[in-house]
Amino acid sequence: MEQLVITGQKKLFGEVPISGAKNAVVAIIPAAIMANGISIIENLPCIEDVTCLVNTIKALGAECQFLDDNKLKIDSTNIKSYIATDDSVKKIRASYYLMGALLGRFKRAEVAMPGGCNFGSRPIDLHLKGFEAMGAQVKQEYGIVKLYAEKLRGAHIYLDQASVGATINIMLAAVYAEGSTIIENAAKEPHIVDTANFLNMLGAKVKGAGTDVIKIKGVKELRGAEYMIIPDQIEAGTYMIAAAAAGGDVTVKNIIPKHMDSLSAKLDEIGCIIEEGDDFIRVISTGSFRSANVKTMAYPGFPTDLQPQMTALLCIADGTSTLTENVWENRFQYVNELRRLGCSLTVEGRAAIIKGVSQLSGAEVNATDLRAGAALIVAGLCAKGVTRIGNVKYIDRGYEKIEYKLKAIGADIKRVIKE
Repeated sequence: MEQLVITGQKKLFGEVPISGAKNAVVAIIPAAIMANGISIIENLPCIEDVTCLVNTIKALGAECQFLDDNKLKIDSTNIKSYIATDDSVKKIRASYYLMGALLGRFKRAEVAMPGGCNFGSRPIDLHLKGFEAMGAQVKQEYGIVKLYAEKLRGAHIYLDQASVGATINIMLAAVYAEGSTIIENAAKEPHIVDTANFLNMLGAKVKGAGTDVIKIKGVKELRGAEYMIIPDQIEAGTYMIAAAAAGGDVTVKNIIPKHMDSLSAKLDEIGCIIEEGDDFIRVISTGSFRSANVKTMAYPGFPTDLQPQMTALLCIADGTSTLTENVWENRFQYVNELRRLGCSLTVEGRAAIIKGVSQLSGAEVNATDLRAGAALIVAGLCAKGVTRIGNVKYIDRGYEKIEYKLKAIGADIKRVIKE
């Protein structure tokens, strides 16, 4: 089993380049199979979720070629199968986007229920209700979602909650529906906008992405296109928080600073110095922080995917902080692992009550999910002594070459095989 081994209390200095957005690429790869032709996706993050999706669409009949580590050519011309039930589908959450993509292209789809990180119930009811509103029949049996439509027709769909997954999945299917589809109370995250922009490059007619009302006018055919993925908002935030926790002066490059507003404001509030440029944010940390209250919300609020990392940082802030999780009901499974490092925190319902301590101490811990793994890295960077993090497979799902990027700015971190 692989571990990340961190010797903490090394200040970080320098620049970190940010990769393409995981949450965008896992929607854009399924979107690419809707096109009749060749698409080239640039700024592709080199992560495990991409590997799983590429394996899945190849099994469907797509021809895929990595032109380099971060550039993928997809020829979806000869895709004939609408059945995606292989093991790769079951490994990641975002494989559910194949439902909308295949239903749009073939008017039918059979997709295994998705896997991914387990931090509470994450039903896909809103996705399926959206498909049904467009005329699809839905059946679930033996862990497989089966969708069929004689034809898809545009519909007026109101989401009971602003679900990112449902917004994108309905948008994918609606591109090939007859007439117009309106999604109200749509989610507004940057990767929704990125997916819509890619679809429009293919020839779709999607308007309003990034607002709470998205309108899609159905088209007959999509063609291939060349597209560059936006920078990863969550990876950028993770390095910003890591820079704050470890101390030092780090510039996070190749980003869209506007996407980071909620985090930048919170880091400023607790005592970091934040400087912004056109495509970078510089974080200067004194290593001394004030307590704060944080509430996760849909974009443009504080991202749930930065909640564990922020919790780790607040564990070394002066005073008592409260972090309230408003998106997922059970995203504090990593708390016991932080306690092993000396963090003082309790969970009361959807809130973590965090009492800052003067110093953390290295220990052997295990990632419970992707962002929890990132939180343990943050804690390990500022802890005294050695921290060993297991279940690295979770971290590899969403962070490209994380140990190399951290080493480049001064962290003492390495990947080892535990005997």
